[in-house]
Amino acid sequence: MAKIKIVTDSACDLPPELADAHDIAIVPLSIRFGAQEYTDRVDLSPTKFWELCRSEKELPETAAPSPGAFQTVFDAAKADGYDGVVCITLSAALSGTYQSAKAAADTMDGFVTVVDSKAVTMAQGLMALAAADEAKAGADAATIAEHAIASIPRTHVMGVLDTLDHLVKGGRVGGAKGMIGSLLSIKPILELRDGVVEEESKQRTRSRALKYLADKVKQDAPFARVAIAHGDAGDVDQLLAQLGDVDLGTDLIICDLGPVVGTHGGPGIIGLCYQTVAN
Repeated sequence: MAKIKIVTDSACDLPPELADAHDIAIVPLSIRFGAQEYTDRVDLSPTKFWELCRSEKELPETAAPSPGAFQTVFDAAKADGYDGVVCITLSAALSGTYQSAKAAADTMDGFVTVVDSKAVTMAQGLMALAAADEAKAGADAATIAEHAIASIPRTHVMGVLDTLDHLVKGGRVGGAKGMIGSLLSIKPILELRDGVVEEESKQRTRSRALKYLADKVKQDAPFARVAIAHGDAGDVDQLLAQLGDVDLGTDLIICDLGPVVGTHGGPGIIGLCYQTVAN
């Protein structure tokens, strides 16, 4: 049996204990608040990130890991006796992370296979978990990578924003539109399409948005894996209640959503990430 190491980056939002349990290595992105730079999940926890988001006036910036950061992890896997690495990265349409991983992999003489997840947050994390399960079962790198790529069309993210402030600060919408949205309590529903986060619809209240989110996702059942990633949202239980009448087919993962999506989504964002069952 092959011994394959699964590597991903911190945009996946996998809880550290879950990554450790599945032998997944995570390469961190960097986050900058003004002149202060942090390393995701190393010296900047999700809790601290959301505290800074609420207190700082300027929007934080994120930066992809360097090729050297990936190289260090790939070299460690080789030194530890692995037969190869499958690295599943944040969508290349959202970040230079895939390019950094590919640059490092190109120096490894075929030891590393890099897969663009075309996903983010726990949709990317669910792909890494599925790959780790295959690695544990002894699959080779080519098979794991092939299955990961095949799972992209059935890997989804839908989410709801609680505020338009971060989109306005980041220049994603005009200030007037942000003000109108705030006055009307409009809550945008986001969806991952072809590796890019797009607006799926608008709902008039938070409670309607959560119900809409749950109802839309239920239509895609049955599920192989499901996760909820949220940014300091106090109403996750409301979403859970809306999902109470559907068989998730798996243990639900609830985790903190980190800086990569959180920088633009703002506090209160909730993402429902899932993989449907393969045909």
